[in-house]
Amino acid sequence: MTVTIALGRAALLAATAMILPGNALADFDYVAGISATGTAEGAETVSGTVFHDLSRDGGFQADEPGVAGVMVSNGRDVVVTDADGTYELPTYENMTVMIVEPAAYDVPTDRNGVPQFFRHHLPEGTPEDLRYGGLEPTGPLPETIDFPLVRTGPTDAFSCVMMGDTQPYSNTEIGYVRDATLDSILAEDLSDAECMVMLGDVMGDDLSLLPRFMSLFSSVGLPQYYVHGNHDFDFDASTDEHSADSWRQIYGPNYYAFEIGEATFIALDNVVYPCGPQDDGPGGRDACTDPEQTVYNGRVTDRQMEWLAGILENTPEDRLIVMLHHIPFVSFIDSNTGRHQTDNLADIHEMLAGRPAVSFSGHTHTLEYLDAGEWYQGWEEQVGVTRLPFPHVVGGAPSGNWFFGDMGFDGTPLSFARGGTPPGYMMVRFDGAEFTVDFRAAGMPSDRQMGLAFNTPGFRDWFTTLMDWTETRDDEDEEAAGISGTPPVTVNDLPDTRLLTPADIDGTTWLTANVWNGGRTTEVFAQIGDGPRMPMRRSQSGEGEDVLTGAEYADPFSVPRQMTVGRYGWESTQGDPRAQGFELWQGSDFGPAKPQSAEAWMVADQSPHLWRLEMPADLPSGTHVARVTAVQPDGREWTDYIVFEMRPERPFPYWDDTLWQDAAN
Repeated sequence: MTVTIALGRAALLAATAMILPGNALADFDYVAGISATGTAEGAETVSGTVFHDLSRDGGFQADEPGVAGVMVSNGRDVVVTDADGTYELPTYENMTVMIVEPAAYDVPTDRNGVPQFFRHHLPEGTPEDLRYGGLEPTGPLPETIDFPLVRTGPTDAFSCVMMGDTQPYSNTEIGYVRDATLDSILAEDLSDAECMVMLGDVMGDDLSLLPRFMSLFSSVGLPQYYVHGNHDFDFDASTDEHSADSWRQIYGPNYYAFEIGEATFIALDNVVYPCGPQDDGPGGRDACTDPEQTVYNGRVTDRQMEWLAGILENTPEDRLIVMLHHIPFVSFIDSNTGRHQTDNLADIHEMLAGRPAVSFSGHTHTLEYLDAGEWYQGWEEQVGVTRLPFPHVVGGAPSGNWFFGDMGFDGTPLSFARGGTPPGYMMVRFDGAEFTVDFRAAGMPSDRQMGLAFNTPGFRDWFTTLMDWTETRDDEDEEAAGISGTPPVTVNDLPDTRLLTPADIDGTTWLTANVWNGGRTTEVFAQIGDGPRMPMRRSQSGEGEDVLTGAEYADPFSVPRQMTVGRYGWESTQGDPRAQGFELWQGSDFGPAKPQSAEAWMVADQSPHLWRLEMPADLPSGTHVARVTAVQPDGREWTDYIVFEMRPERPFPYWDDTLWQDAAN
C-alpha cells in the first residue's frame, strides 16, 4: 500500500496504522478491547462490571466472575466495585470511563502493548476541526461498559523503563530514537520489568508520527504508558477542554492511574493549553492573559484535582504513590520560571502528606534527582513550596538537547543536554514501597555514569570568549550586530584540559565529575594515584540558593561537544535542499554555515549534579590517574578514571618541523 502526500492528516493517521506491522519481537498475549453493550442515550449514570476475563476475549460472559474493590472513574468521580464487580457513576459530556488496573491483575492491550482500560464518551466528537482529527464521535452512551481483567498474581519487586522527552519532529528523528535509546533498551535485562513509561513530549508537535512510534516501541514487549506533554496536544484547539482530543483518539486517556505491586502510579496531564486569566502569575505566566499570545502553563485542572483526591481516598496510605506528569512539579533548571513548573504543587503536596511518594517528570530535557529536603530559589515565589517532602525526579531525554549536536558512534546526535547529561533513559526498580533510579546513557555501557574533565583557566577563557559571541549571535541579527558568521574560537582552540601546568594550578583548576544521576545525598570521592581518598564538593548545595551559572560552573566534559557543532557545515551539490546543514523542531534551519555553537540557552553552564575538587599544588611532573567514585545512600557505586599530565609548561600543540628545516639534520 502506498501513502501519498495528497492524503489529509486524519487519513494519513489511519493509513499509517494500517501499514505498520505488529511487533515482531514481543508477544502481547492478552490483546482485547472493552466490552460495551446497548445504548442509554440521555442516561444520567453509567454502569457495568469489572470482570475476570476467563475467555481472554474482552467480552463479558455469564460465567465470568466480577472483581471486587477495583476503582472505576469518569475522570472526575471515583467509585469502587461492589462484591460482584459492578459499579455506577454519574455521566457528563466529554468524559472517559476508566478503571485503575489493580495489582495482581492485567488489563488487555492492543497489538502495540497500549493498555486498554478506558472508553471515551463524546457523542458528537470534537466540536471543532483539528489538523490531527480530534476525537471521533463516540455515539450514544452504552447501557453498560464492562472492563476485562486477567489474574496474574502478586508482584512485590519489579522494574519499569522510564524516559523523558523522546520528542521526534520528523521521521528522521524517530530513527534517531530507534537507533540509540530503543536499541539500548532492548539490550537490558527486562526479565522483571512490568511497564514502560514515556513522561510526555512523546511527539514533537506532529501526532501523525505517533502510530509509527508506538509500533517501534512495542518491540520492547512491555505495556506502554504514555504521559501527555506540551508537544503532544492539538495546537489548533481553542480550549483546553479539547486540546488533548487527538491524543485521546490515537493513544488513549490524557490522565489515568494503575497499580503494580505495592505502588500506585498516577499519570496527570498538567499542561493547560491555551492558558488563560486563571493562570496569571510570575515567571512568564503573564503571557496567559495576553490576547496576542497562545501559550501553555503548568497546572493540574480542577477536574483532575477532584479525580486525584478520589484516587487517594481509595488508596491505602502505606502504598507508594508514583506521580507521573510532563511538566515538573519543580525543577532546578527552570526554578525561576512559573510556566515550566506546576502552579498548584502546594495543594498536591498537602494531598500526599504522610504517604511514601515520588514524582517523575520530563519537559526540561535535564536529568535532576531532587531529593527530599532540597530546594532552590524561585520555588516559593513561583509555586509556593520550599523543601521537598519526597524525591522529585526530572527524567532526562532520549532526544537530549533536541537532537542538537554532531553524530556519535551509532550515527545519532551526540546531543548533551543543558545540565550536561547525554541522551538516555531510566531503569526504576521497585521493591514494596521502596524504589531506586538508575540512569542509562544511550549506547553506553550501563556502568558509564559520569563525565570526568578539568575546569582550567584556559577552559574558562575559551568558554567566555565563545559564549559572548554566541549570546550576541542569538540576541541579534548577525549583520545588525556587526559580528561575523565565523566564531572567534572553536574546540580546536581549547587548550588540552588534561595537560596541566603550574600556571593552571595557580589560576585554580578543578577536577569535575558530572555524575548524571547524582543528587543531594550522593557522595563523590576522588583519588589521585595512591594518594588519599578526597571528597568532591557538589557545585549546588540545594539549600535555597539560586542557580549558579557561568564558566566556573560549566561542565567541561559536555560543553566542548556543544559549542563546536560541525553539522552546521554539511552541504552538498546534489542533495535535497532541506538536507543542507540540519533541521530541528518545526523545520528550523541550522546552516549550511561555519561550524559553531549551539544556542546559548542549550549549553551546560549550570548543573545540579556537578562535583568539583580543586587540584592540589604539590602534584609532581609526570602522568597521573585520578579515580572518581560516586556512592549512593543505598550502597550503589560507580567508578570512572581520567588520565592527566603535569608538565612544567604547555608544549607546542601542532606538528613541529623545526628539526626538519634545520640543514644540520
